[in-house]
Formats: sequence, C-alpha cells, structure tokens
Amino acid sequence: MTSLPRSLCLSRWLPLLAIALLAGCTIAKPRTDDPLEHVNRKVFAFNDSLDQAVVRPVAVGYRSITNAPVRRSVNDFFTNIRMPITVANDLLQARPKQALQSSGRFLVNLTLGMGGFFDPASQIGLPLEDNDFGITLARWGIPDGDYLVLPFVGPTTVRDVWRLPVDSYFFDPLSLYSQNHHFKDGQYYIPEVIYLVSLRARAIDAESFLASAYDPYVFIRDAYRQQRVYQIYDGNPPDKVIEQMQGLDDKNFDPDQLLDQQHQWENKHPDQANKQ
Repeated sequence: MTSLPRSLCLSRWLPLLAIALLAGCTIAKPRTDDPLEHVNRKVFAFNDSLDQAVVRPVAVGYRSITNAPVRRSVNDFFTNIRMPITVANDLLQARPKQALQSSGRFLVNLTLGMGGFFDPASQIGLPLEDNDFGITLARWGIPDGDYLVLPFVGPTTVRDVWRLPVDSYFFDPLSLYSQNHHFKDGQYYIPEVIYLVSLRARAIDAESFLASAYDPYVFIRDAYRQQRVYQIYDGNPPDKVIEQMQGLDDKNFDPDQLLDQQHQWENKHPDQANKQ
C-alpha cells in the first residue's frame, strides 16, 4: 500500500485547529448522576467476566515471564510513543508551554532513552503530562454527558468516548504508522495488544482496593470521574467541584449512611475487607 503524502496527514489537523480557535474556555460542571446504570452494570459484569477469563490470566502470565525492569521499560516505551497525543491536545487547548515540555520529553526519551525504553527525561526534570481529546473537549466547555461502560473498553462518558477515535486516528504514532503501511495476519493489532496487557499487568497491584469495595461498580465509576476531574484541572480542581463530586452540596447527602453501608459490606466479607 502506498503511503499517504505527509501533507494529507497534516491536513487532518486543520478542522480541529479551527474548532480550537472558536471554542469557549469554560469547563462544565461534572455530572454525578448515572441514568444508564442498569445497562452499565450489565456491561460491567460482561467486562469483568471477560477480564477474569482471558485478560487477567494473560497479564499474570506476562508478569511471570518478565521482571520489573523489563515491564518498566515496556511501560516507558508506550508512555513515550503516545506522547504526541498529549502534545497535539495541548496545542488544541492553547497550552504552548505544556506542549513544548511534552515535546522535549518525547525527543529526549526517543534519543537518549534508546527509543523510549528508558526515561532520562524524568531524571532531568521534564514533567510527565497525560492529555487527550476528552480533556480537550472538557476545556472547550463540552459537558461530560452520561457515564458509560463500553464492552471491551470500560468506563468513559459521552464526551470522553471521542478520545478513542480522534486520538487514535489523528495523533497516535502507532496508529498513523499502521494506516500508512500494509500488515498481514493481524500484525496491526500486536502493539495495541502488548500495550493493553502491560496496562492490565500494572493494575494487578491495585486489585485489593477493588476487592475491598462493597460495590465495585460504584467504586470504579467514582474513581474514574474523580481521576478525570483532576486531569481536567491539572490536579488542582476548585473546592466547589470537589464538594460536588463528593456529594457534599446535596442536602440529602448522609456520610454516616455511606460509612454504614461500607461497614455492613465489610462485616459480610471479612476476608476481602482485610486485603486492603
């Protein structure tokens, strides 16, 4: 397959850049409701079954045949190779300083870090930033919409789900390379599979927190929403936003009732509660 001209690839950016110039800057308030909970729980159960049957065993096997330095190098490689996604979204958000820092980090690790398998950029003080098109939409003022749990994907929102096709098609170097080259026998998916397995392997260490939650669905939903809020506000969300996320601005909010529910679950599941 003939590779596309580079000018055509660059032209993909133009509509998004035009939108960035016209977009507003007010961040919408975060949603705390879950109108699709009934459907989301069914998808969550499906994903969990798939994870326990296939994904987790593969991740456990990956950890068993690799040591910590190897896994760290793999993680560093994928973190660095996806850095253009962050740079592009920094530019769309009119954040040139962050874009310059992330570009410097990408180039340092790509060269001095032997293709990104090592992270000398952190040692010289270049900060690691994670940005995506969902955060871009949030900073343009687009509300997050309903909370969603997608098959094979997991938690997201109506707004955040757009980061999957946009970042992948426009900004992800691995995806751009695959689009312009012909692969046989599913080789196109090999890097993505390795990336997902490495992510799942990292999550194994945090499984005790999920096991100790009286409602894993609620735990993951709230953790996802809080993580996104902190990313949108660069780790420093306003007090009003935190209060809203925690339900403190709701007159019917009862923290004692929430603690009582957790204690009731711990009493019924003492073995799992003690794992935390």
